[in-house]
Amino acid sequence: MALAPVVVCLGEALIDRLGPQGSDPAVDQPVDDRLGGAPANVACGLARLGTPVAFAGRLGQDAIGEAFSRLFAERGVDTTLLQRDAERPSRIVLVRRARDGERQFQGFDGDQGAGFADQALEPVALPPARWLLIGTLPLATPTSASALLSAVRQASSQGTAIALDVNWRPTFWDATADPEAGPSAAAKTAIQPLLQQAALIKLAREEALWFFHTDDPGAIQQALPQRPDVVVTDGAAPVRWQLGAESGQQVAFQPPVVVDTTGAGDAFTAGLLHCWSAAPQERIRFAAACGALVCGGAGGIDPQPTQAQVEAFLGEVS
Repeated sequence: MALAPVVVCLGEALIDRLGPQGSDPAVDQPVDDRLGGAPANVACGLARLGTPVAFAGRLGQDAIGEAFSRLFAERGVDTTLLQRDAERPSRIVLVRRARDGERQFQGFDGDQGAGFADQALEPVALPPARWLLIGTLPLATPTSASALLSAVRQASSQGTAIALDVNWRPTFWDATADPEAGPSAAAKTAIQPLLQQAALIKLAREEALWFFHTDDPGAIQQALPQRPDVVVTDGAAPVRWQLGAESGQQVAFQPPVVVDTTGAGDAFTAGLLHCWSAAPQERIRFAAACGALVCGGAGGIDPQPTQAQVEAFLGEVS
């Protein structure tokens, strides 16, 4: 019998189409298609680390949907809440990779006129869990926004803590937007209620500046009524954190080689939730190791580490 999930990850599962380094994935070959999407990445990362987890999302009745079904089964992710869409395809995201491994999300492929399956996510019956992990991308479409907000209300009523990874991606809100653009006033208004309900908020530094005009996690904590735990990441720069009354910085670990940074933040989130019962500094350190190890391979899921691999890595860098 499967264990009840400790974490429910709700949101998008999709293909990251990685272009050749320094080239355009829309036209240049060869491309490398990798299963991804932040909530799906976190779910798979948690499962590999050993935390019982469920994924709530919507995929097409297509080869991508079948590939995710196989992946979730292999990892042991609970798919009771996984929906399939006979009309809309699974989403393909075009990812431009710089030669140093950094990436930029530049658009989509596969839309046949009705949008993508993840945009049509229907409300789910949220099971009891310790955490509901969400991002902001479902808010970009009315139907999936309704499903997300329904889950948040259920989490609040049953005592499930909300972990929010802001994960701002302008092209999801407007396919023609500059991939480097910040959130519009309308997007900020839509996202604000999530910021005010989350028990844990993870932001990239630029997201912190856009939403709070500061990258100080302590100041962000004090700016919100619920006084959440706050983690601010900044690529290869140190992670800054405020967990309860404790705060600090964690130097970003470097893997032996950087192949692709896709999914590093999601691996970090998975590591953080996996070891939440540890002391604050140890949570962040473990999470940082998870993020570093994912950069050593292509895609956000295949290189995800086991707990033993993380502990071995930390033993080498300490």
